[in-house]
Amino acid sequence: MKALRDYYGEALVKYGSIHDDVVVLDADLAGSTRSGKFGAKFPERFFNVGIAEANMTGMTAGFAAVGKIPFANTFAVFLTTNGLLSARTFGSYSNLNMKLMGAYGGVSDSYDGPTHHALEDVAVMRTLPNFEVLVASDGHMVDWLIKHAIEVKKPMYIRLSREATRLVYEEDEEFEVGKAKVLREGNDVAIIAFGVMVERALDAAEVLKQEHNIDARVIDMWTVKPIDEQAILAAAETDAVITVEDHNIMGGLGSAVAEVLTSNYATVPQGFVGILDTHAECGPFGELMERYCLGVDNIVLKTLETLKLKKK
Repeated sequence: MKALRDYYGEALVKYGSIHDDVVVLDADLAGSTRSGKFGAKFPERFFNVGIAEANMTGMTAGFAAVGKIPFANTFAVFLTTNGLLSARTFGSYSNLNMKLMGAYGGVSDSYDGPTHHALEDVAVMRTLPNFEVLVASDGHMVDWLIKHAIEVKKPMYIRLSREATRLVYEEDEEFEVGKAKVLREGNDVAIIAFGVMVERALDAAEVLKQEHNIDARVIDMWTVKPIDEQAILAAAETDAVITVEDHNIMGGLGSAVAEVLTSNYATVPQGFVGILDTHAECGPFGELMERYCLGVDNIVLKTLETLKLKKK
């Protein structure tokens, strides 16, 4: 398996070779974000601004204002905090063509310190008008997302991860913003996930089938904004909806799904798998996922608990 950030670096070079109006900025993390691959190939279009995320996001707006397609790169937590004012003013309010690439989403920045985990970035960015908020779940999707970001003129926040994930899509898979992907059919329960949690949702669905004879539908809600309301309401026709995210359950995917369900008066129990309103410690990625109840067993347990609510 290969890390999403490696697919990202390769995609920047691939599409940057075709589109000479692409420029790339980084906040002194080009080795970590893999934007350095673009910098090595096209040094005249690469700008390392140093540890100055707010300045970088403002520069991104400037490049967009003169017709460039700028990709800004740093850890997701700093892009959506230090860079938020420019994202809000120039991306959201002014609708400039800014591409904000949030590296190391969730707890994937395992060892750099608790402040480096991005557990609230999706919640922050989906409140900004005009922004698309998209979360990559495998390498083939990363490639498509970069192509999409270049072709579509609007501000975007794209969340990536440091970790390796197995491929869940074919190389020539086509995606449509606003349309989720149903990766597994099932009528008993629907598991809605994004990012690195998609493969865990698929594994949990297999356990539910083999050990509990429960058919779980698995939906990759990679397009958080705009969100696929039709897929969510179809999921509500099962006995329960489970949302799965490596993000705080407040304001993230679970909240977005709940908004759709409640605003459409859908009467289905919803179970939330995610970070339970806490900051995360440091450690090996796999151990952090288990510690904060993001493992396959946690998804299975939450599904069984939520299905009992339907029976009541």
